[in-house]
Amino acid sequence: MVHSASPVFAPIRSVHFTGIGGTAMASVAAAMQERGFAVTGSDQNVYPPMSDFLAARGIAVMAGYAEANLAHGPDLVVIGNAISRGNPEAEAVLDRRLRFCSLPELLKEHFLRGRRCLVVAGTHGKTTTTSLLAWVFEHAGLNPG
Repeated sequence: MVHSASPVFAPIRSVHFTGIGGTAMASVAAAMQERGFAVTGSDQNVYPPMSDFLAARGIAVMAGYAEANLAHGPDLVVIGNAISRGNPEAEAVLDRRLRFCSLPELLKEHFLRGRRCLVVAGTHGKTTTTSLLAWVFEHAGLNPG
């Protein structure tokens, strides 16, 4: 369990990802599971490769969005950027005053805080540039992660 000064990130054991089918959401869900959190998620039209990725890790994905998807009472709900007001899960989170955050907030609190970060952005070449940087850091004896 991770403890944080932010009440949103008070000790948690379970996380639900609303909109888990995207590459970033599914990858972070798997990383949270690897860190010992119980992870669930929901999305519409989850398809390979992310459906296979999640299934291989045993992460339960509920089809569609519904208040019932939160019946298990997750400690934290991560709401994807494709989710807007009117979504049944987002509305249930607000109505029931459940703890929630965005994916960037979760990344900051659970993966980036206390680390030196290097961000590669742009329209083209991000993967290539990131791979080159990782190679350089590795060969310099550093441990990029």
